[in-house]
Amino acid sequence: MNNESLTSPKRVRFVELNAKALRALADGDLAAGSAEAGVALDEHFVGERARWIFGYRADQLTKDPSVAPWIARAAVSEPDGIVVGDAGFHGPPDEAGMVEVGYTVVPRYRRQGYARAMLRALLARAAADPGVRTVRARISSDNTASLASIKGFGFTRVGEQGDEHEGITIIFEVPADAIQVG
Repeated sequence: MNNESLTSPKRVRFVELNAKALRALADGDLAAGSAEAGVALDEHFVGERARWIFGYRADQLTKDPSVAPWIARAAVSEPDGIVVGDAGFHGPPDEAGMVEVGYTVVPRYRRQGYARAMLRALLARAAADPGVRTVRARISSDNTASLASIKGFGFTRVGEQGDEHEGITIIFEVPADAIQVG
């Protein structure tokens, strides 16, 4: 790896994961999920937590197909075409115009700038939609990598929540008209 690949900002494009791809992944069928998505997904996409999330998203999409533009995307590194994670929103803007971002980087691609690239693309998407007024991010207080990833995007800490299973989660928000994707 040369120094340029370590310092250049990463770029990603998103590939939609439709209901069939999500259901295949939830069932642990990586080959079918990859075939349906049209990209080679990583084993991370059929891990225990991913399977639960993708099952939830498949159900969400089955109940309301209009959520498709907002949820469950594979993040593909550009220009090399490698799937480096998944990202999306938890759903379309709510009645207050709020959307919540979610993103996961495949473990072997962490700490290389892909989370920031995914977040940059998600925030640009949110800022471009007139129905979005606020973007929220909830991050576990011990997830130092994600806490570092959101710096520089204009997020402000607005609260926290906690439970005995997940620990403390910090809630951040940024107004859509103040989004900084540079």
